[in-house]
Formats: sequence, structure tokens, C-alpha cells
Amino acid sequence: MTAALTDAAIAVLLGTVLGSGLWSILAALPRWSAPQLVRRIAPYVRDITDPAGTSLPAPALIDPAAGLTALVRVGWRAFRRRLVPLLGGTTVLATRLRRAGWKADAERFRERQLALAVGAAALGALVTIGLALTGRFTIPSLLLPIVFGVAGFFGTDVWLTQAVNRRRQRIEDELPTVLDFLALCLAAGESLHDAVKRTASVGVGALAGELRAVTVETGTGSNLATALAAAGERIGVPGVSRAFDHLLSALERGAPLAAVLRDQATDAREDRKQGMLDQAGRKEVTMLFPLVFLILPLSVLLAVFPGIHLLRLG
Repeated sequence: MTAALTDAAIAVLLGTVLGSGLWSILAALPRWSAPQLVRRIAPYVRDITDPAGTSLPAPALIDPAAGLTALVRVGWRAFRRRLVPLLGGTTVLATRLRRAGWKADAERFRERQLALAVGAAALGALVTIGLALTGRFTIPSLLLPIVFGVAGFFGTDVWLTQAVNRRRQRIEDELPTVLDFLALCLAAGESLHDAVKRTASVGVGALAGELRAVTVETGTGSNLATALAAAGERIGVPGVSRAFDHLLSALERGAPLAAVLRDQATDAREDRKQGMLDQAGRKEVTMLFPLVFLILPLSVLLAVFPGIHLLRLG
């Protein structure tokens, strides 16, 4: 059974290499790779016959490389068109992409996720063929393409989750400084809109980028309160949403905005300090694992082994 599978793997590998070589040779021949006469002279007569280029015939698929590329493109589009709607979760995924700060939409992310899954499955198939060629093939090795494909699919989702968490942490770190700068601008006599605009132009970071988006929305006719509320919902950080809600409430009631922002900056620092203490507590528990399972056994071995060795010698 193993010998037959090894022979089959060798046959697939050699057939793939032979097909790729023949295809490359055909694509390199002048008769196959040369463009059509119509397409060669079209740029020189298009301004007279067809300025828009609508009647130009499509390139013939005589070129093997062009035909293979077109076939792969059509197959991938059909596969993507059928599978992407089945994955679902477009609204939630779009929210996560916005909170991660990525420019890609949900459909483009799903395409990338499917491409990585297919590439990982192909890598798993190559590993299976390699195991068969080296004589180490086993029946569970047939599951490697599936395992690699699933890992590539869900690994992209894990990557997105980590990006969301990193950006959230950066925004939480930047929040007290941004609120203090807003309070300073308001105390200097600027309006809230001017303070937000100045902070967005001077600041550097994820939160300053969100404030720049707010200034763009207000510059195109949106209300400042609506833009700030939408930004708080888009960012998805509780501290930012709470600060923006208190700021909008103070703006509606006529309370001093500078004092409200200073209080919010103090609360943000306290929340960040408490979060760091909680994180330190979790890290302390995590550090017990190498201490208990690595350092402590080595210490016991270094202390006990010389005594055992001396007892054996005696």
C-alpha cells in the first residue's frame, strides 16, 4: 500500500513538472507568444476607427500562459462567488475591520481568507507528497491538506482579532493625552470644533486618525455631535465612548467642557492603571508555568543528581 502510494506521488510530481515544462516551452515559442496583427496595429489606428476601443477583438487564448491565467481567474471568481455568501457575518466582520483600522471591506477580507486557505491546503498537499517520496507516508498524512487549509482559514480570523486588540490598546494609551490636549485647547478659548480639528492635525496615532475622520465628516456638512457619536461607536473602546458621551452631554447642558475633559482624562488614566494591574496579575500567573515546570525541576535535578551519583560510586 505504501509503495503504491509512493509511486502515485512520484507520478503526480513528475507529471506536474513535465506539464509545466511543456507549457513553458509552448509559451516561449514566437508563433504562440506573438500577439495578433489586429492588436499590434490597433493603437495606431484607434483614434480614427474606434477611439474608445470597444470593437477591438479580445485576445485569443492561443498563448498557453494567457489561457491558463484566464482559466484560473474564471474558476477562482466562480468559487469565490459561490462560497463568500455562505460564510456570512458581513456586518460583524465589517465592524471588526473598522475597529482594526484596515481599509479592506468584508468581501475583500473573505477573498483573502479563502486564498490563504487554498494556499495552505496546497502546501499541505505538497508536504503529503514529500512524505510519500521519502517513504514516511501514513494514512493520517492524507488529512494534512485539510488541516493546513482549516488552519489558514481560521488563522486569518485570529490575525484580525489580534489587530483589533492591538489597536484598542493603542487607543486606550492615547486617550488621556488626547483628552488633556482637547481640554488645553478649550481652556485657551477655542471652540470644540476647533479643538478637535487642532488635535487631529497635531496628534499622531490611531485616535488622532479617528478625530481626523470626524473633522472630514464635519467639513462635509455633518453635525459635530453626530460625528463624535459615530466615531465612538466605530472605535468600540468603552473609555472613548464614555468620554465622548460625557462630552456631548456637557455640550448639550452648557457645562464647562474643559473641566469635563480633565475629569475624563483622569478617569481614563485610572482605568488604564487598573487594566495594567490586572494584566500584571495575569502575567504573574502565566510566569508560574516556566517556574514550576522548567526551573524548579532543573533545580531539583541539580541538587539531587550529585548525591545519587556519589551513592552509586560508594
